Amino acid sequence: MAEFGFNEHHQNEVINYMRFARSKRVLSLKTIDSCFEELKDSRLVEETFTVDEVREMLDGLQAVVRGEVEMELINTAHTNVLLLRQLFSQAEKFYLRLQSDISELENRELLEQVAEFEKTDFKTTDKINQETSKPKLAPLNEGSGVSELLNKEISRLQEENDRLKARLRTLESQAMSVLDEKTRAERALRDLQQVQGEQQVSSSSQEISSLEDTVAALKEDYQRSLSVSAASQKDLQDNLVSAKHELLRVQEQLALAEKELDKKFQQTAAYRNMKEILTKKNEQIKEIRKRLQRYEPNE
Repeated sequence: MAEFGFNEHHQNEVINYMRFARSKRVLSLKTIDSCFEELKDSRLVEETFTVDEVREMLDGLQAVVRGEVEMELINTAHTNVLLLRQLFSQAEKFYLRLQSDISELENRELLEQVAEFEKTDFKTTDKINQETSKPKLAPLNEGSGVSELLNKEISRLQEENDRLKARLRTLESQAMSVLDEKTRAERALRDLQQVQGEQQVSSSSQEISSLEDTVAALKEDYQRSLSVSAASQKDLQDNLVSAKHELLRVQEQLALAEKELDKKFQQTAAYRNMKEILTKKNEQIKEIRKRLQRYEPNE
C-alpha cells in the first residue's frame, strides 16, 4: 500500500475492511448461487419446456437475484456509512473537517491498484495471526496534518491569551490611575478641611483673646475708679453702664460667634474642643460679672 501513502496502522485497518468486504461478497455470491441451484432442483425436472415456462422461470430467478443483489448493495452502502461515521467522530474530537472527493471513487487507476493489492499483498497478509480482541479505531494522533492543525490551534489560543493579558494589564493600569486620583482627591479634601478648621480655630482664638482684653481693660478701669473722688462717682457709674452695655454687646457677638462655630464645626473634632474652651470662657465671664455686681448699684 505504499502507493496510497498509508502508514502501517492505517494499512492494517484497510486490510481488515477488505477482509470484511470480501466475506460479505463471498456470502452474497453464495446466496446467488443457491438461487440458481434451487431453480435447477425445483423446476428443471422435465426434459422439455415451453417458451412461456422458460420465460416464467427466468423472470422468477431474475426477481430473486435482483432482490438479493439490491439488498446486498443497500447493506454495503449502509456499512460504508457506519465506517465513515467512526472516522468522522474521531476527526471531530480533534476539530478536523474531513472531505471526500466522490469522483475519485470511480478512478480506474486507483481501482486497479486496489484490485492488484487484493490479489498480491492482501493474500500474503492473510497468513498473519489475527488479533483475538475486536480492533478499535485509535485516535488520529499521527501525521503532519493533525500536528499542523493542533499547532495552529495552540498558536491561536496563545495569541488570544496574549491579547487578554494585554487587555488585563490595560484595565489594571486604568484602575490604578483611578485609585491614585481618588487618593489624591481624598488627601486634598482632608488638607482643605484641616486648613479651614485651623483658620476657624485661629479666628475664634482671636475673638476670645479680644474679649479677654476688653474684660481686663474694664476691670482695670473699675479698679482705677475706686480711687476717684466722690465727685466723679456719677461719671464712673455712667462708664460702668456703658461698659455693661458693651459687655452685653460683646456677649451677644460671642453668642452669635458660638452659633456660627456650632454650624461650622458640628461635624469636626475641633468643634468639641472649641466648645469646651468657650464654656470655660463663659464661666470666667460669669465670674467677672459676679465680681462686678458687687460694685454696681442696685437696679
